Amino acid sequence: MSKSVAVFTPKEKRRLKIMVRELKSQRALHTEFVSVYVPAGYDISKIINHLSDEQGTASNIKSAATRKNVQNALEKMIQALKGFPVTPKNGLAVFAGNLGSKDGKQDFHSWAYSPPVPLNIRIYRCDKVFVTEHLENLLMDKRVYGLVVMDRRDANIALLKGKTILPLQKTHSEVPGKFRAGGQSAQRFARLREGAAKQHYKKVAEYMKDQFLHLGNDLLGIIIGGPGVTIQDFMNKDYVTGDLKKKIIGTKDLSYTGDFGLQELLEKSEDLLAEEEVAREKKIVQKFLLRLVKDEHRVAYGKAQVLKALSMAAVDVLLLSEGVVSEEDIQQFEDEAEESGCEVRIISGETREGVQLKNLGGYAALLRFSVS
Repeated sequence: MSKSVAVFTPKEKRRLKIMVRELKSQRALHTEFVSVYVPAGYDISKIINHLSDEQGTASNIKSAATRKNVQNALEKMIQALKGFPVTPKNGLAVFAGNLGSKDGKQDFHSWAYSPPVPLNIRIYRCDKVFVTEHLENLLMDKRVYGLVVMDRRDANIALLKGKTILPLQKTHSEVPGKFRAGGQSAQRFARLREGAAKQHYKKVAEYMKDQFLHLGNDLLGIIIGGPGVTIQDFMNKDYVTGDLKKKIIGTKDLSYTGDFGLQELLEKSEDLLAEEEVAREKKIVQKFLLRLVKDEHRVAYGKAQVLKALSMAAVDVLLLSEGVVSEEDIQQFEDEAEESGCEVRIISGETREGVQLKNLGGYAALLRFSVS
């Protein structure tokens, strides 16, 4: 498994999303928005000197309004950078510009952001838009698990990315059915079945190599599911290459193949994915749903009821549905949660439990004590 030296907390990720959305929403009439990326380990004083030189160069801009906006944006950025004695350990992204230029007003803003993972790029750009793609790349979780569901006749290969199953490839074998055609001996028929099964296993292994090997360290592991005998036959021979075999973290005995099999594999692999968000989300929502049935006074759902419980410091775990609850509400509820020290979980709608939470309105909580 790959090792992650630093990760975004859910709150850090949401705040960066809000910042990126705000930056992307801005447009200048001319090339007067300034974006600077300072890589980890780079001397911040050199960046400040460079921007001072750019202020002098900007004096050659013909348009007085554009010239003023660029120079003021650079000054705003220089002042922001001077607030850092040294470059933060993971680098820095800084943005500045006049957001009121369309109305002829002066409304200069600057943003400075240091991520929890190192920035390895140096950029200075003056444009009509802010350069945000490098921050957007930080938000993309490239880590995945490989899923393989198979029996002697069919196989499905997919990726588990975050909480979402992404189907990649299907294959069907030429293994004959259990009943032989007339005139065939039992031994010959058995040999045909075994030969076709071996070809099927080789094909599945080749497809796994095609779909998974190039992922390198972004492939955290592979889980294989299917009937026990099939998985045993497949795993006990050298069908899978050495590099991929090292990535196999477990197998599961399944009743289904196809899309149902992939879902069953995900559900049966919670022990293997215990550290993954998808398993944690499913478990906490299941806990809420069970308590809703057995001890309804120690749960709350609906925006008003949950907010009331938060104000009374009664919430132990706060559950909010991603895509249902607005970013503004998430921020408000997180701030309330910090006051009382409760845990916050943002739940996707990709799992069955996530859909059930959506159907309850998207706001829910496990309570420390009853508030009714």
